[in-house]
Amino acid sequence: MQKNKEKNTTAAEKTAKYRGLDSFIGYMRGQRMYSEHTCKAYRKDIIQFYDFLFHHHGSATGSDIDPALVTVLDMRLFLGSLLEKGLQPKSIARKLAAVKSFYGYLLETGDVKVSVPAQIVTPRFSKHVPGFLNEEQTESLFDKILVSPPQHPVPRKKDALEEQFTFTRDKAILEVLYGCGLRISEVVGLEHEQVSLEQGFMRITGKGNKQRIVPLGTHAAGALKNYFEVKRNFFRIKKREEPDTAYVFVTKKGTGIYPVLVQRVTKKYLSAVTELEYKNPHVLRHSFATHMLNNGADLKSVSEMLGHTNLTATEIYTHVTFGRVREVYEKAHPKA
Repeated sequence: MQKNKEKNTTAAEKTAKYRGLDSFIGYMRGQRMYSEHTCKAYRKDIIQFYDFLFHHHGSATGSDIDPALVTVLDMRLFLGSLLEKGLQPKSIARKLAAVKSFYGYLLETGDVKVSVPAQIVTPRFSKHVPGFLNEEQTESLFDKILVSPPQHPVPRKKDALEEQFTFTRDKAILEVLYGCGLRISEVVGLEHEQVSLEQGFMRITGKGNKQRIVPLGTHAAGALKNYFEVKRNFFRIKKREEPDTAYVFVTKKGTGIYPVLVQRVTKKYLSAVTELEYKNPHVLRHSFATHMLNNGADLKSVSEMLGHTNLTATEIYTHVTFGRVREVYEKAHPKA
């Protein structure tokens, strides 16, 4: 009983220690409709900021710090401490953005009169061009590798029906990742009511609960249709519990898939066609954007299909596609 009381006291003290944090996260979750993943990231970054202040001002024992008393010097020292820890400019910029958002909220609630973090210039960082498959590798993946289940050198006891279910599901996942440019979270959370095979589109709920309409190509639609038929037969023949009817993609136990499963599937099949260091689901999203731009799609349309809030986030792909433009120019222009 005493131990529980001590735990509750510690939790209460911790909440008081990070003044305004709980209400800010509640606002982010309830009013701004940010995802749980984003809220956790913001909480972690702001706690790191507070902990630096406690250490810097000699308050490591947990006495309260008033955000209104934070100075520009405090902010610069905080950023310096992040550099000393070896963080890259992009990570530092993300943490500063979290603190700026926090102070923006405190400004609205009247807890501070001035947002000191807003006076700090965000560190510049070089944009990393994401890894992607070229069109030949993509063709090999979908037209050769994903034509039939992988052949195993040693016969496996795994049930043939289960093998078919897993393969058709994995193929549909990869087709949707590449054909629609979805994020891993959007594939994991995809529900049947969001998909219209007949009309050829999907209604996607992305970051910040923003909705967008994404065209569903013939290959992705065909893979989904085949998967739905196999899934229905699999659970009927196996006489297992009905799968979760809300989610499009489920495990063989009928529960919704999870991010690690999608990552494993992507790494397994991409390993057959590319030597990229990171073979994650985002490679297919990047490939989608790059191939669309290479083949004449305008930047605004690609940005909307990716669910980007502005064109700046999509412009990174123009670094990749310019190489293609240059190649075409040098081949076609007589004085190139």
